[in-house]
Amino acid sequence: QVQLVESGGGLVQAGGSLRLSCAASRSLLSINEMGWYHQAPGKQRELVASITSGGSRNYGDSVMGRFTISRDVSKNMVYLQMNGLKPEDTAVYYCKAHLETIVGGINYWGQGTQVTVSP
Repeated sequence: QVQLVESGGGLVQAGGSLRLSCAASRSLLSINEMGWYHQAPGKQRELVASITSGGSRNYGDSVMGRFTISRDVSKNMVYLQMNGLKPEDTAVYYCKAHLETIVGGINYWGQGTQVTVSP
């Protein structure tokens, strides 16, 4: 199992920056992939950024060039640096851990943190 705790959300003006943090309860090297997702009201949850245990990164099209995912393996922490925020980035941001097991893939989610970007 993996417990995830997000922090760092808040209210920011358009063009501003925020950094989200996700604390994992086990070594990041034992987790196949960590990711950030967001979900706006009435919309589906979608990928923002992910990073594999090997360090490969992937970004959603809407955040490419503005957001950066990083990690500190020594602290079991994953971060999402968000620059150039836009009102359309307003959403609840969730941290996800994906594990591949002998019975298949398992996803664990944090409780989410609200990000609100004002015009």
